[in-house]
Amino acid sequence: MAEKAKKAASSKGLLQSEELYRYILETSVYPREPEHLKEIRDVTADHPRAMMSTAPDAGQLMAMLLKLVNAKKTIEIGVFTGYSLLLTALTIPEDGQIMAIDVNRETYEIGLPVIKKAGVDHKINFIESEALSVLDQLLKDSENEGSFDYAFVDADKVNYWNYHERLMKLLKVGGIAVYDNTLWGGTVAMSEEQVPDHLRGGRQATLDLNRSLADDPRIQLSHVPLGDGITICWRIF
Repeated sequence: MAEKAKKAASSKGLLQSEELYRYILETSVYPREPEHLKEIRDVTADHPRAMMSTAPDAGQLMAMLLKLVNAKKTIEIGVFTGYSLLLTALTIPEDGQIMAIDVNRETYEIGLPVIKKAGVDHKINFIESEALSVLDQLLKDSENEGSFDYAFVDADKVNYWNYHERLMKLLKVGGIAVYDNTLWGGTVAMSEEQVPDHLRGGRQATLDLNRSLADDPRIQLSHVPLGDGITICWRIF
């Protein structure tokens, strides 16, 4: 099972050389990856949509970001089997809180036994729902504004900007939002004719998001070619 998980992870990168990506994983990522995260990669490996899981090298950077901002209260939009969720739960303090939102509890429950085994399930409030309605409900209470330290989004691409607008109100100044899949399999740099049919819809949404984030004066950002591309947004006002 471990080999299946490694194979799935290795194909996530956008580096031209699979050998170079394998070197990064085996030298710097896998040796420091907590055992419970390895386990959740293993249980996800046989899932037909295993490629949706967070790339472990991207996860390593996310763990560092969580520590740098001393994150305690976080929000996650899009959970899948819970790799990034478990990573966050392992990283934040014992009394930290994660609001995790996904429309599919079934996939979350694939990784839930591992999360419970790790002893961090008490930090997670899983909500089976469309995310926009949950965010809008949070914003009805002004006390929630500026109360979150960190957000991770790996969900429906057409709503990324809608999520961003709401997260800019929910995150504190100095908080971080991370958006996954912002290079969309490399298609953002392809001509329309080169894009595979199954990636066309997400490509346009990703192009629109990337332009909007680049123009957003509320954030400082870094577009990082890890996994399928992640964009890190630091709220500066």
